[in-house]
Parts: sequence; structure tokens; C-alpha cells
Amino acid sequence: MAIPRRARHPLILSALLLAAPSSATTVSAPVSVATDMRRWQAQAKRVTITRDDWGIPHIKGRSDADAVFGMIYAQAEDDFPRIEANYLTALGRTAEAAGPDVGEDAVWADLRQRLFVDPPTLKADYAASPAWLRTLMQAWADGLNYYLATHSQVKPRVLTRFEPWMALSFTEGSIGGDIERISLSDLKTFYGRPTPPTPEELGMIPREPSGSNGIAIAPRLTANGQALLLINPHTSFYFRSEAQMTSDDGLNAYGASTWGQFFVYQGFNPRAGWMHTSATVDNVDEFAERITRRGGGYAYRYGTASRPVVANTVTLRVRQPDGTMAERRFTTYRTHHGPIVATKAGKWIATALMWRPVPALEQSYLRTKATDLAGYMKVAALKANSSNDTLFADSKGEIAFLMPQFMPIRDDRFDYTRPVDGSDPATDWHGLHMLPSLPSVLNPRIGWAHNTNDWPWSAAGPDSPKAVDYPRYMDQVGGNARGVHADLLLTGKTGWTPDTLRAAAFDPHLPAFARLLPGLVAAWEALPASDPRRPALAAPIALLKGWDHRWAYDSTATSLAVFWGDQLWREVGSFAQAERLNVPDYIATRVGPDTKLAALSTAVTRLKQDFGDWRTPWKDINRFQRLDDSIAPHFDDARASTPVPFTSAQWGSLASFGAKPWPGTKRYYGTSGNSFVAVVEFGARVKAMAVMAGGQSGDVRSPHFVDQVSRYAEGRLRPVYFHPDELTGHVERTYRPGY
Repeated sequence: MAIPRRARHPLILSALLLAAPSSATTVSAPVSVATDMRRWQAQAKRVTITRDDWGIPHIKGRSDADAVFGMIYAQAEDDFPRIEANYLTALGRTAEAAGPDVGEDAVWADLRQRLFVDPPTLKADYAASPAWLRTLMQAWADGLNYYLATHSQVKPRVLTRFEPWMALSFTEGSIGGDIERISLSDLKTFYGRPTPPTPEELGMIPREPSGSNGIAIAPRLTANGQALLLINPHTSFYFRSEAQMTSDDGLNAYGASTWGQFFVYQGFNPRAGWMHTSATVDNVDEFAERITRRGGGYAYRYGTASRPVVANTVTLRVRQPDGTMAERRFTTYRTHHGPIVATKAGKWIATALMWRPVPALEQSYLRTKATDLAGYMKVAALKANSSNDTLFADSKGEIAFLMPQFMPIRDDRFDYTRPVDGSDPATDWHGLHMLPSLPSVLNPRIGWAHNTNDWPWSAAGPDSPKAVDYPRYMDQVGGNARGVHADLLLTGKTGWTPDTLRAAAFDPHLPAFARLLPGLVAAWEALPASDPRRPALAAPIALLKGWDHRWAYDSTATSLAVFWGDQLWREVGSFAQAERLNVPDYIATRVGPDTKLAALSTAVTRLKQDFGDWRTPWKDINRFQRLDDSIAPHFDDARASTPVPFTSAQWGSLASFGAKPWPGTKRYYGTSGNSFVAVVEFGARVKAMAVMAGGQSGDVRSPHFVDQVSRYAEGRLRPVYFHPDELTGHVERTYRPGY
């Protein structure tokens, strides 16, 4: 049955802005401020925060809840605006904030979030969650509220009071949650505002690969017989803070925590360490639904039956230019597959993804207390990790590469990288895979494992899982140049130490250019002698031909190669995305000689125009700059900055620096890539060294705002003060929250 024209684009229930009083408070039951304050102060007396000479907090509490209270309080001291921003996103409330960074897209991003995040449901989930977890969530909310109560100069944009159930809105820690994979343009079009895909969604604008590097090395390959772990998340800068959490209940975790979360997301404890990388699995699926009118609503076909489409009303609060608050109401739709988020080829598209807030928060916290691989796997059996590969190492000498444990079982006849027919019951998810059925690698004989956001089929050299043994949906991206780089560094190497692993993490080889530039040189060499491009490009070709494909501060070839690659990236990125190929693979297999040569001519011209000479050293172009505490990045060529030698991860640099020119700049400034780097050695006494982008504090007045920049750029990791005796002589301040 054809869908009536009026039914093809469901409209906003009410696009009218309904005037409401201006308010920035969270609706909650009345509370006694005096009673709360006495309770908060009592808990604060059970917590000690020790700031080391890098400003990193080492939190000690009598109980785990006390440690959570102190940890989130310390986070708020360092950067409360980022905590609030993360929870405005997670709760679908960004449109309630004021400021130039909040536009119409905030309304649609909030709507997208609220298709899954329903406050009444989260409150019920909180009430039904295990008592130990409720205690931690209460401590989390108390720590934030105590911070606000003792820092009256801090003015939240919206969230003036945090409630414990809110912690369930943001549970996994990944950068860019699964929900953010839903296209805002598609969502707008379906819910009443036709919007073409953005250049970013089409891949027409270069987008730095997000994700991370992780390497685990077994004792038999190390110099002193102790396992090693590289922790190297590639996220937007200042996305995570660094901290140590300890308690008398046995908690002792150190590492990177996403602003606003009370668990160490990537880090280690005295016996084990975990590094999460963004996985390439396909576990977010689209179902094309066959819709018909039914009375005043809609129905969808499922097998031989017709089922009602569930309609809900989502009400969003939106701040107006004059500061008042208004409401916008949307009628949303969902099937048993998930909420409707788009229309394609005349069918409504439902999105299915993991939304298990309580198990996800349980898993995120409990794994920080796992002391060996068996304990970590026991926690993983919660199956509430959907987006993270994991590299693991422990003091027993065990290492592992683990796939995300939330893996729906599907019929491999269907291509789940595209919308599947929702009316066919065979396309449905059929429960979750058991952990042994996933392509993970436990204690590989080769002695190492790695992941660089690439497929699992090269995670451990010859001991890697074989693609033919698994469904297609275990990978949807393939390999990448960083994976090639890691293989080259690890294969056949022994005698690893923390220092050699650190050096590997900053190895300057760029395998993508090693692969791509011979084709460019061949294209030039094939030109007829009379072709004007031969003399015009002779010198640039000679420079690239003689290059060793290694980034360096003074390298002019790095500058020329990156400008050439970036030009092609802009030209072919959308085509590569459409064919589900990474950009270097697309250039190598799809781009012709003339296009490659034209891109080189453009790169030479750009370098001349922007820097006066196409032989400009890379250090004069690629820079780190942090001007102030604003969350939205902005840059200024006239102000001080620091040169950074490594490049985009796109070209195979393990040390990633996602940089580009910004409005008003010629230089490239980085905003993502290496955000935290740590090397951990597991023995009788765990040892570690680390560095983070910029510094621990988000306060421009703090000495720890940019105190790690030179170490960051040079790959000089600082000692981690994990043990109390290591802190001796490195203490900046010891205090209790609020005192």
C-alpha cells in the first residue's frame, strides 16, 4: 500500500515556541540546603585530594563512594564547563544553554539524544540499579553539588543541581557515542525541516580519523620479563582529565577519565591495565520499515503481520535570544527496531543500537578493579560495551585484544552496513554473541597485540583471527596505515622496554606516503618531455622522491606531502566514504595520474601563497596553540604557538595530530589526535609514564593550563606518581574538598 503524501514526512507536533519563564535549574524535589551541606561536609572529611606538581589529583577516600565524591569534585575544580557541556549533550539539553556556540542544530542534537534518553526511564533505572551503584551515583551527584555550593563564583549555564540518575545518561566514555552516528540532516528532514546532507556528512571536508592506538607486549618479548601496555587515545583535545582514585575498599585506578564520569576510562591499577580503541564492528544498524496509515497513526509491516508504530511526544526547552525559555514539542516514532530517524527510498528508517545504561555503567566502573585477565573477562560478560576494542595487560604476564562485547547475532546473508528490510523477521537481531564467539585474541603466541581502529584480522600477526571464520559484521572498515605501521614496528622485535615502546609510539614513519608517492613520481616520469608540467614539477618531485617518508620538524618534504595529500583528501573524500574505503586506499586504487599531478601543483601553489616558499619546514606550519578556556577552538597566527612534528593519523603516523587551517589562519592548528599517552610496565610494582595535550587544568590562570605542551610535542613522557613514595617531593597541595 502506498503511503499517502501527507504521511511521508511527519511534522513537528508544534513548531510554535511556547513562552515559558527563564530558568536554568534542574527540576527536582525540594531539598534542605542545610541538610545537604552537613552531609556533603561529612563526606568531604573522608576524602583527601593531593595535587602533584603537574596539577594531577590523587584522590583517597575511605570508601569507593568517597573516592567518587572527591574525584568528581577535583574534576569540577579543573574544568566544570566541560563537565556541564558533556551532560547537556548526554541529557539532550544543550538548547537550554545560552551562547554563540548554541544554535538551531542544538535543538536537533537534543532531539536525537532524547530518542533514547528519557529522564523518567532513567530515574526508574536508577531506582532499580544495584545498591552499590546507586551509592556511587549519589556520591557523584553530591560531589558536583558540593563543588557548586562552595564555589558561588561558578555560574552553570543550565545544570545548577545534579541528580544521581543523570549519571546513567553518559556511561561508556567513548568520544562520539553511538547515538551521534545518526545523521542530523536526515533527522531534520524526517521531522519536518528538509535538510540536505552537510559536506562533513558527505565526506567532502577532511575529517581527522578518530580513535586510538593500543599495544600490549607479553613478558617474553620484554627486556625484564614484564608486560607492557601503550595507552594512546586519539580524541579531541581536553576531552579527558587525568587522575588517580584510591579507597580503603581496594580501589586504586589511574588514568584518563572523560569529564563528568567517575571511572577511569583508559588506565591501569596495581595489577592490570586497559586501553580502549574505537572498534570497526558493525553493531549499529538501520532497518527500512514499510509504513502504512492506521486510523490516526501509522503501522509497519513485520512478516505477515501489521504492527502499530509507537508515537511519543518529546518536549525540548530552548533558550531564546532574550534569555527567556521556550518549548518545542516533537511527535517521534519508533518500531521494535528502534526510533525512526530518517526516510530513504520511500521507507522510514529505524536505528537499532545498544542502550543499556545500568549494565554499561557497571561494566565501566567494575573493570577498573579487575586485577587479571580472568577478572576483566568476568566483567566483560555484562556485554554492555558496544564501541570499544580493548588492549589488556597484567602483572601475570597476560595480554589480550578484545572486541566489543555488545555484538548482536545476525543473519550474515544481509549487508548490515546498509539499511536492511525491517519487514523481514530474518533481519532482526537474535540475541548477543557469547564472548568466545568473538574474534578476540587472548595471550597470542607471537607475544604482542595491537589495534589502531582497524580490523581485528591483524591484531596479533599470524595469531590474529581469520576473517573467513566470522560473520561480515565483525568489521566494516578494514585496515589502515597506522595498522601497517604497528605491524612493521612489532614484527620480529624483542627486548622491549618502556623507553623503546615510547619511542615506537612516536616513530616518525608515514607508511601511507611510502605507498602513495611512488605512484605520483611515476605519473610525473610518464609525462612527455614537451609537457610543461615536467619542468614545473621537477623540483617538488625530486624532493618527494628523495624523502624517507618520516616526519620531522625541519622537513620540507613533510609539508609538501601533507599539502598534496590534504588536497586529494578534499577532492576524493566523499567518494572514498561512499565506497567505504579509507582515503589512502582510495588514492592508491582509484585516483588517476593527472589528478595526482594536479594536486601536487595545487599544493606547491598553496605553500607559496601561504608561506612564501613551497620548501617551508613542517615546524613553521604545524602548531599547537591554546589561547583560552573556550570549548570551541579558535586560533591566531599572530600569537604564540608550539611546533608539533607529527602528522594526521590518516597518513599512518601513530602519534596523531589532527590539524588544519582555521578561519583567519595560514598555519595548521591541531584540535585532536594524541590527547593522552601512557606507557605502563606491569611487574611486582607497576610503573608508568604519561603526557597529555596542553595540561590538566581548563583555567587559563592555572600553571597547569599548558605546562605539558613541550613534552607533548617532543614525546617526552613524565613519570607517573602512582605509589605514595613516588609522590614524595612532588606534592603541590593536599586538601579536603571544600576546605
